[in-house]
Amino acid sequence: MDTDPRVADTAEIDVTVLMPCLDERITLPSCIDTAEEAARRLAEQGLSAEILISDNGSIDGSQAYARSRGCRVTECPTRGYGAALIHGIREARGRFVVMGDSDASYDFREGVPMVAKLVEGYDICMGNRFTGKIVPGAMPPMNRYIGNPALSGVLNLFFNSGVGDAHSGLRAFRRDAALGLQLVSPGMEFASELVVKAALKGLKLTELPITLHPDGRDRKPHLRPWRDGWRHLRFLLALSPRWLFIIPSLVLVALATLIAVVLFRTPPHEVAHFGRFWIGDHWLIAAGAMFQLGISGLTLGTIARVWAVKRGFVGRSRRLDRWVSAIRDDKAVLAGGVLTGIGAVVLAGVAFDFLRGGFGSGGRIREMVLGTALIVGGIQVIFASFVVSLIDDELPPRPGA
Repeated sequence: MDTDPRVADTAEIDVTVLMPCLDERITLPSCIDTAEEAARRLAEQGLSAEILISDNGSIDGSQAYARSRGCRVTECPTRGYGAALIHGIREARGRFVVMGDSDASYDFREGVPMVAKLVEGYDICMGNRFTGKIVPGAMPPMNRYIGNPALSGVLNLFFNSGVGDAHSGLRAFRRDAALGLQLVSPGMEFASELVVKAALKGLKLTELPITLHPDGRDRKPHLRPWRDGWRHLRFLLALSPRWLFIIPSLVLVALATLIAVVLFRTPPHEVAHFGRFWIGDHWLIAAGAMFQLGISGLTLGTIARVWAVKRGFVGRSRRLDRWVSAIRDDKAVLAGGVLTGIGAVVLAGVAFDFLRGGFGSGGRIREMVLGTALIVGGIQVIFASFVVSLIDDELPPRPGA
């Protein structure tokens, strides 16, 4: 497991109860009440605790109130849910961190058994609202039955985390483990990033049932379901180029190749019959477009993967190393040049027949589409190889290499 060197010998207490805060003066009292009770229960188990408020620029007196209750307050200069939590994790003094929203939707006393799981040896313990209890009015039906299950399902499909509620706001983790993940997401997608990186790095995750209570604020929540849901999904897709780019692109290239093979085995100006279904030369135009889209997807997938490694979202792999090595050795440029050259030869043959036929139509639409698709695809590969070369310098080392 990667450990951030900044955490060496800095742990002063056992547990930090961390709350991100932005104008939460109304709900802070109840949150601090349950956090203090959690601290008392932890003390009974021989664990010391602190309450840390990571403030995100409150203007309603939240900071002063928290200090009056004996909480430690740290000012996060960057706006955003994730930014406040990342800042708070860095400022925490505990070996373990229990994080939860400061809107009274979570009971911090439920973090005590989570800490026990960390003591057992787990790196992260997630609160699961769906195996626990969702109080009526605490979660909109759209979020409860569609949004959260769908996003958690996508996350598990892509990254095999085994977490049933990937976006729970109450969770506990080892501070050194969290810092070792090098979390960077400033917004709500922080919730996904923590789970994704933990799964990719092989950290030990577990879950406990918790209760979700209605938001206690007198204003709209910071969460915007459609915007933040899309940001979560976009984040997950960006970290899984295999599903976003590679697999769909391979399907497109395979379909394009199949259509081209069928039509080129069919006499000119005739159609290929498959029972009641048939395809003619116009299908080759669609095949050319699919081929070009497929090549674009494959090159973008490679770029996305290299970018994700550079940002620390995912680790290196032997397959990625082979791809990058081929690009460094200009094999990708050579492959793109070969595709472009073949396409140019095909179009040159069409042009020769066009000139020889006295500028007649020639009727060689198949060859024209094929040549054009190969040239465009080849140039895309060449351009993409240059982009990868720009961003792949000094990639982080591959674990076990």
